[in-house]
Amino acid sequence: MVYLYIFIMAFVTYLIRVIPLTVFRKKITNRFVCSFLYYVPYACLTAMTVPAVFYATKGVPSALAGVAAALVLSCCRKGLAEVAVGACIAVFLVEQFFM
Repeated sequence: MVYLYIFIMAFVTYLIRVIPLTVFRKKITNRFVCSFLYYVPYACLTAMTVPAVFYATKGVPSALAGVAAALVLSCCRKGLAEVAVGACIAVFLVEQFFM
């Protein structure tokens, strides 16, 4: 029975990837559709990341501190590693001293 579930999941995943390739054979020239498809990966990444941020800490205040630190550091044009380390330090400090 498990193999049937795996086969169905693989088939559905395959269809999701193949149908757009077979339906849209020409280059997409519509500006709205192109701009929509351009932002889909960012929207999906945000939809997966933001809830995980709030469940990864002990409480909402430490999560908000980490998000705030990440936003400040990213607005200051810091690199990805610096932003991640800064957010982790902010979460650590809030959880140590305020929770």
